[in-house]
Amino acid sequence: MSNSTVTATGTATESGIPHIDSIVRTLKLGFSRIGYELKLYFRQGDSVFFSFLFPILMLAVFAVAFSSAGNIGTRPDGTGGITFAAYYLPGMVAAGMLLSGVQNLGVDIAGEKGNGTLKRLAGSPLPVISYFIGKIGMVLVSAVFQAILLLLVARIAFNVELPTDPNKWWLFAWVFLLGVITSCVLGIALSALPRSGKSATAVVIPIVLLLQFISGVYLQFSMLPDWLQNFASIFPLKWMAQGMRAVFLPDSFKAVEQTGTWDLGWVAIVMLIWFVVGLLLCKLTFRWIRKDT
Repeated sequence: MSNSTVTATGTATESGIPHIDSIVRTLKLGFSRIGYELKLYFRQGDSVFFSFLFPILMLAVFAVAFSSAGNIGTRPDGTGGITFAAYYLPGMVAAGMLLSGVQNLGVDIAGEKGNGTLKRLAGSPLPVISYFIGKIGMVLVSAVFQAILLLLVARIAFNVELPTDPNKWWLFAWVFLLGVITSCVLGIALSALPRSGKSATAVVIPIVLLLQFISGVYLQFSMLPDWLQNFASIFPLKWMAQGMRAVFLPDSFKAVEQTGTWDLGWVAIVMLIWFVVGLLLCKLTFRWIRKDT
């Protein structure tokens, strides 16, 4: 019997390590699916609304609702501070990252399992990695466009001052990229939880909504009880929102954080931990076909 083994893409190797041609083919298939996934995504009105437009709508709601309440963080003499639109912008950016990855993929992939799409793909030569690349690439592209649109609405409609320091935009870039990719792998893992495509929204949306309320997106994080702040700190959204506050809020606002600082090192560490956890969960739970079907 030959000592060679067959890789997931059908290429034989002597040691079980995928051949370079197999890796290139897997990457090409994955990147070619990004455009296809984007077309499917923007054809689904409900997905576009709840994961793409929802943060923009919520920013507008908060900005208009509190427009007459004055600024947040004003000095005793009444000067300074920022508008409610500026204050809620970091949380909405973070919420968009979570919705694009966790909610979008959690519901989308569960739906594809339910309607037989994954079963059909199981009989095709498409590797699982290529499928993941297509999904994650779709989320990254749509999340970038969402963030750009959100920032434009904040700047043009609500006159929010955006950072001018290049270091702030570098901070935005790595928090955004790490947050979106982490959200993607967690969304893929979460897609295994619903027992059918019809139940996906009922399972995924409450989880995502609860995280938003306890992680400083809709409510001021420092106003939450200490035990709830500690609980929320287990999950990545709290750190994604904190990283975005470090980008868009004045440094004076870090005094109300739990430790009185932005804790950017912990922002990176917690998201990296959840990224690894998400990858492990994807490895353990993702199947083209549910075992109980």
